[in-house]
Amino acid sequence: MCLIGHGAFGIITKAVWCNYFAVFGIGHDMAYHLMPVVGCVDILLGLSLLVYPTRIVLSWLVLWALVTALLRPLSGEPFGEFIERAANYGAPLALLLLSVPFRGWWSRIDAHPQPDPATFNRVLLCLRIVVFLLLLGHGWLNLIEKKALLTQYAGLGFSDPVRAAHIAGGFEVIAAFAILIRPVRPLLLVLLLWKIGTELFYPHYELFEWIERSGSYGSLLALWLALGKSKHPVTTTLHQTLAT
Repeated sequence: MCLIGHGAFGIITKAVWCNYFAVFGIGHDMAYHLMPVVGCVDILLGLSLLVYPTRIVLSWLVLWALVTALLRPLSGEPFGEFIERAANYGAPLALLLLSVPFRGWWSRIDAHPQPDPATFNRVLLCLRIVVFLLLLGHGWLNLIEKKALLTQYAGLGFSDPVRAAHIAGGFEVIAAFAILIRPVRPLLLVLLLWKIGTELFYPHYELFEWIERSGSYGSLLALWLALGKSKHPVTTTLHQTLAT
């Protein structure tokens, strides 16, 4: 979903992408020629993960998502934009950690893995960090009063969008640290519904925006499921998990 949503923006030539191409010295006209090419490749790779998921495509997605997320602060946007997109590269990383043993870059990953305790703990830690970062990043953008978020709150009828942004941002930052330190399933379920709902309010291309950000609620859902699969309640602190 992340690749397909991102690819759709390439095909419809999202204007802000010109800023990201400019980081590499690519001009406005050439950027518009390249966007549909990038978009088609993204969509094809996304479909390949549905039909025949391989380690090579997942590895590419980790790298590609890291680079595209970094282009935002490199083009002058707040660093929170990079952190907020942690799920774009963190979700495929969790899948890579789960797809053991290594059977080759082009081999199909196991759809029903049975991880040993060490592998399970690594995946769990990865998901905790990913969820922490995506909540922290979005909360950060709220607290610094990102214009697009204020526009959303105003469109939803909030008389004081700045105050709404500060409340939402404070909630997300507190929730981020709560998940990092000691995740609990009820909070994760609340946050999952929160992300699924709030990502629907983008003023332009709502469906594509929602699809592209699927890594965020996908990671929340994955962590919720992982905690339920654990044979014992997860009550360890981050320090204990890292030690393990």
